[in-house]
Order: sequence, then C-alpha cells, then structure tokens
Amino acid sequence: MSENDDMICVGSIAGAFGVRGEVRLKSYTADPAAIEDYNPLTTEDGSRVFDVGVLRVIKNGLSVRLSDVSSKEEADALRGLKLYVPRDRLPSLPDDEYYHTDLMGLEVFDTGGTKLGMVKAVQNHGAGDLLEIHGPGLKTTVLLPFTLAAVPTVDLRAGRIIADPPDGLFPE
Repeated sequence: MSENDDMICVGSIAGAFGVRGEVRLKSYTADPAAIEDYNPLTTEDGSRVFDVGVLRVIKNGLSVRLSDVSSKEEADALRGLKLYVPRDRLPSLPDDEYYHTDLMGLEVFDTGGTKLGMVKAVQNHGAGDLLEIHGPGLKTTVLLPFTLAAVPTVDLRAGRIIADPPDGLFPE
C-alpha cells in the first residue's frame, strides 16, 4: 500500500511523553485535537492500527494515548512513525483549499509556460502557506506565497501549478 494516494498522513509520533506510554504527536489536521475524530489511524503499510485519544495540548504537539501502547519503551520505539487515514474519511474541501500532500510533487510553471520547478514541501510560519519550490535552475529553494495572486491555478488532475510570482523571486 506504500505510496497509496488513498491514504493521507494526518500525524507523526515525535516520541514518548511521560512514563506511562503516552506519546507526543504532531497533528497535521486543520484542528489538531480533531485527529481523534479520524480513528482508527494506521501505519502507511497498514501493519499497525491505533486508536488515538488526545489527553492534552503540549509544546509542539499533543500528548496522546495510543491503543496497545502502555510503556515508555513501546512509545519510544514508535518515534518517527507516520499515521494515516483513508482519504474518504477526511472532509472534502472547498474548491480553493488543498491537502498539503496533494500539492507536493506538482510541477510549477509561470504564466508563460516556463517550468520554474517542483513543489518540495508546504510550509507555514504563521503568515500563510508557502510552497517550497526546487528545481534544476535554482541554486536554493524558493518560498512562493500560496496566495491567489501568486498561484492563480492549481490543476491536481494535470499535476501542475501555474504561478505568477512576485518580481525577483525566481532568477531570470
């Protein structure tokens, strides 16, 4: 099931939290604590299934209890594990919203059809989403504001984004 488009990563385990099997969970859902609404969560290959119970909000994540995890050692062994749900369990989005996972890997072209690069990641530092673009003509990655003005077209079916970046953001 690896690279199954029907499975969406909704969180990752950052390690044990406390000594009774709680884990620090980074939630990728719009409302972090709502991650438990999507139970059960699975590993990417489907080999393990967990029910997640949110205990409290902590720095950089949530303290959660996972079914079948009762010791610090078991919790530590799960560090780095990504948790998935089937796409059909997620709410459908309005036309102008996208799941980050759907944007990653899309090719980015300017309004004249010149390829600018590919979306490597989606970042948010508090002022809105930024598309991290990398490509052969770029010395470093470029952070493109994910706004209607800078990104007028996202075509998931064609696997491409049309961008109208601010002057000077990309090399000539």
